[in-house]
Amino acid sequence: MDLRTTDLLVQPDGSVTTLYTEVIDLAALGLLQIERASDVEPDSTGHWWAQLREGPKLGPFDRRNQALQAEVDWLLEHRLLKH
Repeated sequence: MDLRTTDLLVQPDGSVTTLYTEVIDLAALGLLQIERASDVEPDSTGHWWAQLREGPKLGPFDRRNQALQAEVDWLLEHRLLKH
């Protein structure tokens, strides 16, 4: 699964925005402010959904990893790369 887990957006003031993963030790960049952007949960029929806090509900997906990838793709396009 290509999560593009190392994309970092560095602002002119030195702040960094990224999707949190444990691929990089983000604490090495300084004080962290972590916010949940979405939830990925199954429904009663076993299909997976990604509910974005500031966006749409994506799905249904047959597999959890499909919902996770859709979540990452949406967040990258609409939250991270739009800056």
